[in-house]
Amino acid sequence: MTTGKINVTADNIFPIIKKFLYSDHEIFLRELVSNAVDASQKLETLSRVGEAKGDIGDLTIKVEVNKKKKTLTIKDRGIGMTAEEVEKYINQVAFSGAEEFLKKYEGKLDGKEIIGHFGLGFYSSFMVANKVEIKTKSFRQKASDSGAHWSCNGSPEFELTEIKKKDRGTEIILHIADDSTEFLEEHKIRELLNKYAKFMPIPIQFGEKEIDVPTGEEVKEGEEPKTKKEKVADIINNPEPAWVKKPADLTEEDYNNFYRELYPMTFDKPLFNIHLNVDYPFNLTGILFFPKIKPNVEPQRNKIQLFQKQVFVTDSVEGIVPEFLTLLHGVIDSPDIPLNVSRSYLQSDGNVKKISNHITKKVADKLEDMFKTDRADFEQKWNDIKVIIEYGMLTEPKFYDRAQKFALYHSVDGSYSTFEEYIEKIKPNQTDKDGNTVILYAAHLEGQHAYIEKAKAKGYDVILLDSPIVGHLIQKIEGENQQVKFARVDSDLIDNLIKKDENRVSQLSDKEKENLKTSLEGAVPKEKFTVRLEDMDSSESPFVITVPEFMRRMKEMSMTGGGMFGMGDLPEMYDLVVNTNHPLSTKILNEENDESKSALINQALDLAKLQQNLLHGKELTNFIQRSYESLS
Repeated sequence: MTTGKINVTADNIFPIIKKFLYSDHEIFLRELVSNAVDASQKLETLSRVGEAKGDIGDLTIKVEVNKKKKTLTIKDRGIGMTAEEVEKYINQVAFSGAEEFLKKYEGKLDGKEIIGHFGLGFYSSFMVANKVEIKTKSFRQKASDSGAHWSCNGSPEFELTEIKKKDRGTEIILHIADDSTEFLEEHKIRELLNKYAKFMPIPIQFGEKEIDVPTGEEVKEGEEPKTKKEKVADIINNPEPAWVKKPADLTEEDYNNFYRELYPMTFDKPLFNIHLNVDYPFNLTGILFFPKIKPNVEPQRNKIQLFQKQVFVTDSVEGIVPEFLTLLHGVIDSPDIPLNVSRSYLQSDGNVKKISNHITKKVADKLEDMFKTDRADFEQKWNDIKVIIEYGMLTEPKFYDRAQKFALYHSVDGSYSTFEEYIEKIKPNQTDKDGNTVILYAAHLEGQHAYIEKAKAKGYDVILLDSPIVGHLIQKIEGENQQVKFARVDSDLIDNLIKKDENRVSQLSDKEKENLKTSLEGAVPKEKFTVRLEDMDSSESPFVITVPEFMRRMKEMSMTGGGMFGMGDLPEMYDLVVNTNHPLSTKILNEENDESKSALINQALDLAKLQQNLLHGKELTNFIQRSYESLS
């Protein structure tokens, strides 16, 4: 028996490990299973290069819980260790078996990757255990040779003894501490294995499961084959997930099945996918899916899972994936991103920035290719993906430039155009007297129907911009295109939005207008409406409520992370535009009874509110009652 002190620089590293090594104690299982995978992959490599003789057999890793003994065990049949290697790799924390192995076999790995650094990762086990044992035997040792048994109770002292061990490989036994008994619950371990080890590249067994197997008995025609229950190993992972395969070897159904494997509670199919596969100047594989984003449903983030060599790291990928692409689903896998990702690392690491830029480029490439290959299909998908693309245009300058080739603008008549196509389409008709091309848009097809119809009656085209970031986006587009202005159809009268050199004639004198405005302002709530008189055609509506473009846009932007400070807190303000040439204006002006005049104004105002979807609650109830009374 050998006893001694672990070669560490601090008097006692274990309290430091327990408190600071990882913020989340459950990570220990990822580390230990990763080490087991590492040892198994090393043996595969040595077998390929001829250093491990004979058939290496089944490499399945086994995870076992013994609630009675309060132990959690991870067993592998990998390369194992001699007593000397235990002394080196376990007792001398500064060394890494994986790093030394990689140096020795550089160029011979044949695409296989080594996960772990068998050093501090192993010591994460002391976050949940008050004693840890290692039983191990090297693949180089004879069957008659003894194995090594290392044990430590969480202090720098350890014991290293010889034991009888028939098979090669390593067995890690954790004696779970009283404050960590949750890790003795099978459902908890299964949950963690499903989270961290779901796609590790070596089969991992956790217990057994029952399956139906044919008995082989003859059955009559039309009868179901007879089966019996049989217990088999419960392999909890898929060692060869879709992203490690070549795109040419995968069908659309394969991608859809993998999507369901990632998100078993999601029933919608993805719209399409982007398969990433880069080996220079950095390593990156993965599959990103464009989900169908439902209207009026907050898009889900944190649906992209980050792996390192098939080991789950995190589903918080901000800084690695551009912000707008965090709305996508899928997997990215890169050995160039460390297992312990920190924000300071992400902000300073050159590879991470290159990876982020590459992902943006691949997404833009895919979208442009889809647009060019089958524009009709792309147009059908547009409403389901536009939020992601518009968000990218707003936040990523390079993506904005690329998106000009495929970002679409949807006219209310059902047609789709790129920005360049749309400007060419409307320029002859929708240019104001200052030479600006005016893009009229609606945010709600049904809610702004009357305003849309008025624009169409003038021969103008209207596009639908209904995403929550529309205010920011049009501000960006106007900044990039100086001769283009956006105006929502209900932000003013159409004739004011696209001003032409036209003279309007009023049927009222200046004095009559002054009296009319006084009457209106006496009846209309000043805190919500500004009264404006306009000389419109007599066939136009008598009262029209408009929402001033600048104030509304700044308020909306302020509420979604932009605009001018404090604008989001301003009360709703509207313009009440009164048509001086409508007979109702004359009737209000000539009405001598104050009560009747107020009734006329209130009824017309409520009709205008109804058109702008501003009539609710008590006001709506009173309006309906008043309308019924007028009928009777």
